[in-house]
Amino acid sequence: MPEGTLFEYSHADLCTLAVKWLKRPNSAGGPGCHVAVSECRSGWTGEIPDAIGFRAAGSDDDGSIVVECKTSRSDFLADKKKAHRAGGGLGNFRYFMAPEGLISPSELPEGWGLLTVNNRGHVKVVAGLAVHYRESWGATRAHMATWRHDADRHREQFLLVKLLHRVGDPEALNQNLRNAYAEQRRLINRVNELNDQIRHQRLQHYTERAQAT
Repeated sequence: MPEGTLFEYSHADLCTLAVKWLKRPNSAGGPGCHVAVSECRSGWTGEIPDAIGFRAAGSDDDGSIVVECKTSRSDFLADKKKAHRAGGGLGNFRYFMAPEGLISPSELPEGWGLLTVNNRGHVKVVAGLAVHYRESWGATRAHMATWRHDADRHREQFLLVKLLHRVGDPEALNQNLRNAYAEQRRLINRVNELNDQIRHQRLQHYTERAQAT
């Protein structure tokens, strides 16, 4: 491939890489999302994010992360004309993903990060809060306000509810989890009882041997 030539990825390729990156833990340079999906509707009309993830770890960087995937300059330049870009929109943290060389960091809208993909499929964080994920928590937190957006919670709720509905009956899953946790507690208690019995029997055995000698 000649130097400077962009490696050709389809939009679907980039969406797949975006979902994988969203699930990547902080220690590996990703946002550590617990849920991540591609091209899921956020309402009957309007925004369909290329990839969106949700993180709920009890920390300040919790929330939603959107990745918009671009395979051409025209697609990137047209993005700013979308109605939801003028105000609102999905994602507390937002990134563009594109092949290396397609987008310059100086072209990014305010508050948007940039992920680039090389010809080996490796994702590199060029701009955004994720640049600081491998630093100390204090350093990451110091940059939070620069990159955080007010997300459209109504549309994000719509997306999550529809997604959860497709997975199956949430209450059946909830009951199965409760039963599994209850069985786990029962087994732990039983193991503890057996360990106590073993310790008691060993002590009794040692005592009897000591008395016999």
